[in-house]
Amino acid sequence: MRATTEGTAKFRDASGAASGHFREALGGLWLSSLGIGTYLGRDDAATDASYAQSVRRALQLGVNVIDSAINYRNQRSERAVGAAIREFAREQIVLCTKGGYLPFDGGRPQNLRAYLEETFFKPGVLKPDEIVAGCHSLAARYLDDQIDRSRANLGVDCIDVYYVHNPETQLGEVPRAEFRKRLRTAFAALESACDDGRIAVYGAATWSGLRLESDEEEHLALAELVEAARDAGGDRNHFKAIQLPFNVEMDEAATLRNQGGRTLLEAARDAGVAVFASASVLQGRLAQALPQPVRDALAGLETDAQRALQFARSTPGITCALVGMKTPAHVEENAAIARVAPATGEAFR
Repeated sequence: MRATTEGTAKFRDASGAASGHFREALGGLWLSSLGIGTYLGRDDAATDASYAQSVRRALQLGVNVIDSAINYRNQRSERAVGAAIREFAREQIVLCTKGGYLPFDGGRPQNLRAYLEETFFKPGVLKPDEIVAGCHSLAARYLDDQIDRSRANLGVDCIDVYYVHNPETQLGEVPRAEFRKRLRTAFAALESACDDGRIAVYGAATWSGLRLESDEEEHLALAELVEAARDAGGDRNHFKAIQLPFNVEMDEAATLRNQGGRTLLEAARDAGVAVFASASVLQGRLAQALPQPVRDALAGLETDAQRALQFARSTPGITCALVGMKTPAHVEENAAIARVAPATGEAFR
């Protein structure tokens, strides 16, 4: 079971959301323009329970995009999401997660070397020389293992969007030619997972790579990612999504022409790739410090957090604006924009 066109359309129709809150993407799915993230928080049962409550409340309030990663809170965020979605129709939910960073299991182990040996090295999941920066791998066997661990954590057969997590981490450690080789190998593994029905589509979730000038060491060109996907899966490959920070302060995706003379949003549009904006409120910094001109332009909303989200989701080319929400109160505040149409025309400009 996975998200379907019919299921997500049913969620859209039942949500009571304003026009423009849902966008069609990823081969006909209907995605809410706001998504819930699960990154921050302590590794404890109280935070687990709070995230589970927040995910439930988000689904009740018209948010059907859930974003996580296996390393978030040492696998606890994925498990909290899995606990929350059991009471909802799976085909209505667009479930996204990531793999690449080495995850711990519930908390940091006392003996890191022993943990790596027992979890990854002895079973043949990873070789020590396949790890860069002491924390990251794109090895095919490793990603295959991580997909299955994430499916178990989430309690699902199929993950709707699976991202390689911050692949630019590799570029600080290996030459670009080797990086491209590793990327092609990783994407080939993800194409196989799509063929097996364990994931529906895949992409790349980045922090800095897609926002850097083209001459910087860790710069990622979307064309480079698309080419690797075509090498791995041909013209009918399953590379369909990217994620990067985008907000009032970090607006490079819309303003920096670092993709062969185009902005990232222009390049993604031309490539038919959906763009998910992370850090839409900059981990809370934009929830109370927006410039007055932004507040004035986005009138009709009650809080700076809502205005920051309105800016991100209203930007042409952004499919969904993600925001971490670990309490139901945050969900109540942020999900209120589902009842408001995205800004258009002069108000947005």
